[in-house]
Amino acid sequence: MRPLSGIKVLDLSRVLAGPLCTMILADLGAEVIKVEPPWGDETRGWGPPFAKGESAYFLSVNRGKKSLALDLKALEGQEVAQRLAQRADVLVENFKTGDLKRYRLDYESLRELNPRLVYLSITGFGHTGPRAQEPGYDAALQGYTGIMSVTGEPEGPPMKVGVAWIDVMTGMMGAVAVLAALYERERSGLGQHIDLSLFDVGLFALANLGESYLLTGRPPGRLGNAHAQIVPYGAFPAADGWLVLAVGNDEQFRRLCQVLELPGLWERFPQNPQRVEHRKEVVEAVSAALKTRPRGYWLERFKEAGIPAAPVNNLAEAFQDPQAQAREAVWTLSHPLLGALPTLANPLRFLSRTPAGPSLPPPLLGEHTEAVLLEAGFTPEEVRALVEKGVARAAKREGG
Repeated sequence: MRPLSGIKVLDLSRVLAGPLCTMILADLGAEVIKVEPPWGDETRGWGPPFAKGESAYFLSVNRGKKSLALDLKALEGQEVAQRLAQRADVLVENFKTGDLKRYRLDYESLRELNPRLVYLSITGFGHTGPRAQEPGYDAALQGYTGIMSVTGEPEGPPMKVGVAWIDVMTGMMGAVAVLAALYERERSGLGQHIDLSLFDVGLFALANLGESYLLTGRPPGRLGNAHAQIVPYGAFPAADGWLVLAVGNDEQFRRLCQVLELPGLWERFPQNPQRVEHRKEVVEAVSAALKTRPRGYWLERFKEAGIPAAPVNNLAEAFQDPQAQAREAVWTLSHPLLGALPTLANPLRFLSRTPAGPSLPPPLLGEHTEAVLLEAGFTPEEVRALVEKGVARAAKREGG
């Protein structure tokens, strides 16, 4: 048993935020039916890299799901989706605000069929406000919410985060929202409509920088790898590579100066506010000292002294780290085309009972169309008619 065993999720989302949300639910045991158009989720074509035609992008956020290839523009496709929604506990969608109303798949229409349905809408800007009708993309939202203005080097251009940061966080927040609504449903017996926007999540995730602006009225600038309120904190070059220092208090700074043989720096700036005020001088002194020795030497010395530090790994180094292996950071699934497929493990660890775990591999397009429809009560003849009309599509497997 896993935490969400018995929960049925109808996934009408595509690309990243919605699929990541539903993959989390699948990892926790929910049955997730991914409804995608007969030509597939857009990310099936996003690459390279591809492996036998399957894109790494799609594979990254769609394990544990059953693919139902269905044309929602066709009346018959809409009726299929409505029938599935009647049996679902959760529906996740990321269509533009109001788009699903024309298909009678909006919350108000489906609530009449299934009052217990938890319905999560993910949009760029939410269902209210002057931008409600505008599409939302991660890069655009990184611009709108200000995160690009504080990312990058001080003298360089604004920089987006290396992954689709707001999309990823929105997917995680979506899973939190669904779980909360399911818990509330245990008391009320009713589902509800959740309005989750990338814009709202992006502003919320500004955290201490957002609060600093609210308190002072001064927008913070870019600090590169530095920290707005702590010095020294960030990435520094050693003789043969980069490392991260995270000196969080004055005692750690004292020990850092001992290791770096910079007693004068400690004497001049023993308190963090002083170091923040004289950021440039402190950082230059620390940087000059670190460049005299290899990264491994410093990391060992810092570990002995109890100074928070880490290497700046590339992804190969990150996944080869003994901690990643000990924590089983990669789940390997059996894929019908690719064989053994490595995927990123869910970080949730339920140590006592009901662990999260992989179930199905990322599906082929329409791989489960026939099985899903038959389970929903459609006859073989009805399924065949939907496929012949092009309303539904069944996967063509290689080798059988």
